[in-house]
Amino acid sequence: MLIIRRILHGSSAAALLLVPALPAAAVAGDAPPPGVVGGERLGAAGVQVAAGAPALPKELTGKSWLVADAGSGQVLASFNAHAQLPPASTLKMLFADTVLPRFNASDVHRVAWSELQGMGAGSSLVGIKEDLDYKVEDLWRGVFLSSGNDAVHVLANMNGGVAKTVADMQARAEQLQARDTHVVTPDGYDMDGQVTSAYDLTLFARAGLRNPDFRAYCATRWAQFPGAVDKKTGQRGSFGIANTDRLLGKYPGLIGVKNGYTTNAGATYTGAAERDGRTLLVTVMHPESSPKVYDEAAALLDWGFAVAGRVDPVGVLAEDTGAPQQQPASAAPVARPVADRPSAGPAPAAGRAEHAAAAGPGPATWSAVGLCAAVAAAGLLRLRALRRRAARWGS
Repeated sequence: MLIIRRILHGSSAAALLLVPALPAAAVAGDAPPPGVVGGERLGAAGVQVAAGAPALPKELTGKSWLVADAGSGQVLASFNAHAQLPPASTLKMLFADTVLPRFNASDVHRVAWSELQGMGAGSSLVGIKEDLDYKVEDLWRGVFLSSGNDAVHVLANMNGGVAKTVADMQARAEQLQARDTHVVTPDGYDMDGQVTSAYDLTLFARAGLRNPDFRAYCATRWAQFPGAVDKKTGQRGSFGIANTDRLLGKYPGLIGVKNGYTTNAGATYTGAAERDGRTLLVTVMHPESSPKVYDEAAALLDWGFAVAGRVDPVGVLAEDTGAPQQQPASAAPVARPVADRPSAGPAPAAGRAEHAAAAGPGPATWSAVGLCAAVAAAGLLRLRALRRRAARWGS
């Protein structure tokens, strides 16, 4: 059931917001319909957890956190869920959810010097070089494993430029009802006004994981990345890169998703783990120290798996109001890599021509068919008119 609420969006314009109705147990008494995305309690400060629920983990120091069931969308517990904070590289989840469906994994792109400009000082880099060719799948491994801002900027330029990509990401955030998010850069680098929330980051992770390519990239622990060309041999080398997510391969059932750190944001982390057919999502933002982001995320996942299905939710994750994200023309599902050994990551996608043949006639073909059909129909009507006139006048 959806509750329609009229809210003020921006400074003055009125907008309609579709908010999933909360289960009765999640709203105290006869409270009015929720005006906060996900439910009234998620807009309140402090810890939100059902009365009588098992004790939460001790020493949770994050300025904001949330744990939710990815399948049902139920928020099991939260702390300052909608607090607007700097995202760091966890914003790359929104970047990937927005841009990843637009390119084929096997496409090759030659990097220009201009595409590597404009990155913030001290940015994390995977090591992309100008005037060299890179497959799109390699660029995405650079984004997910090394959190490479250079890979983000190359892909953003392929998408029409950084400014367009920022606008696309903001539009995608609106579709996901992530209304705490203001995008300034595609890579999450500290910039004035760039904020998100634990609630919104959880929405980005949930949406992204519905794309099998996104899921496979964030689950990849190791990969070989293309290097420079050896001047003596003319052969292009490669080097190994490792996923910087410290829980991947260590926390049982962890799928991904993305970690981040900047001076302003502190440590940020969104993770997803699967156990006994249930997938939980957790987000922790800016704990007292960077290493604690992983300890606190793991503790919240443990608590969530222990109580899931046994406690009333305190809110819900909003649903995607946009059209389903389309895979590129030749994209094929990417196999999940084996977690206990180095992996080259997702397999290349199929070719464009093969997909075009399987998909049937394209827009141009259907336009021609439609034109022919229209001409034929007009001719048939003309013939019938002539026959009626001949029958009437005897000639």
